[in-house]
Amino acid sequence: MPEPKSLHLTAFMRPVSLHTGAWRYPGSYADANFNLGHLKSFIQKLEAAKFDAFFMADHLAVLNMPVEALKRSQTVTSFEPFTLLSALSAVTERIGLAATASTTYDEPFHVARRFASLDHLSGGRAAWNIVTTGNPESAKNFSRDEHMEHGDRYKRAREFYDVVTGLWDSFADDAFVRDQQTGIFFDPDKMHVLNHEGENLKVRGPLNIARPVQGWPVIVQAGQSEPGRQLAAETAEAVFCAPRDIESAKALYSDIKGRAVAAGRNRDHLKILPAALIVIGDTVEEARAKRLELDSLVHYDSAVASLSIALGADASAFDPDGPLPADLPETNASKSSRAGVLKLAEEEGLTVRQLAQRYGGYSGLAFVGTPETIAAELGTWLAEEAADGFTVVFPFLPQGLDDVTQRLVPELQRRGIFRRDYEGTTLREHLGLPRPKNQFF
Repeated sequence: MPEPKSLHLTAFMRPVSLHTGAWRYPGSYADANFNLGHLKSFIQKLEAAKFDAFFMADHLAVLNMPVEALKRSQTVTSFEPFTLLSALSAVTERIGLAATASTTYDEPFHVARRFASLDHLSGGRAAWNIVTTGNPESAKNFSRDEHMEHGDRYKRAREFYDVVTGLWDSFADDAFVRDQQTGIFFDPDKMHVLNHEGENLKVRGPLNIARPVQGWPVIVQAGQSEPGRQLAAETAEAVFCAPRDIESAKALYSDIKGRAVAAGRNRDHLKILPAALIVIGDTVEEARAKRLELDSLVHYDSAVASLSIALGADASAFDPDGPLPADLPETNASKSSRAGVLKLAEEEGLTVRQLAQRYGGYSGLAFVGTPETIAAELGTWLAEEAADGFTVVFPFLPQGLDDVTQRLVPELQRRGIFRRDYEGTTLREHLGLPRPKNQFF
């Protein structure tokens, strides 16, 4: 019989919570994004719970949102990922270290060099999240007036991947002989000069760092558009995604895995890890009350704009403390988006204010309940091929992280769907991924 499947868990840690109200929750560390002591304690707790990786997303500009929303948001600023992860690598031993690096506003040699360095510093725990940078404000920070067109960004990203992985393979694994007797430090026959000349990039190489411990750091991809899915299928080993429910997750899972197989890859060498907010209580009712309290900390003036976008109608004219009007005006907005708002309002009996705060706080996939009910749901997603694991979003810190590591993880272990200890030392070993062969030697 095949071995039972096991969940993979990564922690979304930049910012420390995606929920807009997290920093205001009672007992939360309001300065967590910029407090190294707190971040050190978070990653050590995650490592003790045997999480696969600590994931640092990134922004290359202050987010383009109205000032009223901007001034209330913890998501706009945080440490530069590589600097932080390099520091955290020194206080951890096993947990993976994943960082975003843009293919739009960086150069392949920079990215290859940084990730190779982090992989060596950490003993083989680095992962590169490939993104194309969608925020148009970023262009203005990199000597450009306008953002690169969407399709062109993905063409550059695909070529960028080829260059970075080619640079990581600049040296054979045994190129550095370091023979003190003969005075030979490395074998020049085991060095490859890339000499890449493509449509978007021209890079000679070689990289001036030995081949990474993992061969290549793990490749993560976060796009869900048509070109994003194809890039993931061709290049990614883990996919960070945002389906709203199990049915859409199954469709996404099947689509990306199918594309990977069509590209000649093993479907098991690509892990689908949806983002999921996890809120835990002693009872389901208590967990839901925590979620409502958390949402209530999102300021209504900034939250109502998010609800208006989801509905395709100006929600600022509605009674905040009443239900959604039955006669919502027709619009050209996304019907699925509006249907999602109506379904949520009906299922949870939310007022306009509560809906606005939900959409202004965190409106993505969430599991809200007891350790037992949430573990059962996660197990269902795993068994029904909706996910290989999850990228956990914590509702507030430190308590939300402690709830997951100290209460949910033991329940998952009791059910036999999460590891009790690391079986290897590298992130590839945690994820069950092969070490890539050097393409030149």
